[in-house]
Amino acid sequence: MKKLTKADRDLFLDTIEPIIGNENMQETKKLIQHGNVSVFAHSLAVAAYSMKLGAMLEWDIDKRSLIRGAVLHDFFMYDWHRVNDIGDGLHGFAHPNTASKNALRHFRLNKLEIDIIRKHMWPLTFTKLPKYRESWLVCIADKYCSLLETLGLSTYNDDTFVKMGRNRITKTIL
Repeated sequence: MKKLTKADRDLFLDTIEPIIGNENMQETKKLIQHGNVSVFAHSLAVAAYSMKLGAMLEWDIDKRSLIRGAVLHDFFMYDWHRVNDIGDGLHGFAHPNTASKNALRHFRLNKLEIDIIRKHMWPLTFTKLPKYRESWLVCIADKYCSLLETLGLSTYNDDTFVKMGRNRITKTIL
């Protein structure tokens, strides 16, 4: 996949900065998503690949909402390998709702961002069909990243997409 434009990389960094600076989001570095990849790295990878896929398809999208929804799509805040039923049901089916509840507690979200978070598990959650192009992009990128991570083929970690220094993002690989 081709690299994003400088403007898109800058937008990516500006958009994720307040989210990844959140202490709860930092805690997702301690939670494994698939293979040996943290929820934090997975979420940033999904956001980056969603942006790249949108650019490749040349779709007219709300990039800021796409990035925010993608970064927060798995903001469920528990180790799903140890806790399968969190009260709302089995993790695969329930975590989109849990993630959206958590995200709404910590961030102001628009309807597009909520749709991205709640519907990213389609087709597993077959009644939750994505409504927007951005939701479809995140849904596809999430499956792609999950497959790479599960097969041990991902090449990213917590520091791949951003590096923090002096409370500012200093580097990105997009």
